[in-house]
Amino acid sequence: MHTPTTAHPSVRVLDEASFDEVVAAPDLPVLVDFWATWCGPCAPMADVLEAFAAAEAGRVVVASVDIDAHPGLARRFEVMSAPTLLLFVDGRPEGRWVGARGPGRLREDLAPHLARG
Repeated sequence: MHTPTTAHPSVRVLDEASFDEVVAAPDLPVLVDFWATWCGPCAPMADVLEAFAAAEAGRVVVASVDIDAHPGLARRFEVMSAPTLLLFVDGRPEGRWVGARGPGRLREDLAPHLARG
């Protein structure tokens, strides 16, 4: 099992310096996982996201933000618990899901957004 701190190459690790540039890219939707090391469900969620990122390469960018290392980003997007997933399309938040989800639920949640992409 991977932890979010050892992100798979398919998952971009974001910070304050890179966040806006990556999220604003107009070519693909960007799914951002806001996680923390103390969060029990975050490590298994990282595994789900790594597999999803690899399977959906070219349709969505998957990224992660450590909310303890980057509390300003957590405040900016009102992330109150981990994991929280935010989907950005053309730089704007279009979806929010709180809590861990399995691969099937993740695909179900994102299907309407990826169909457009």
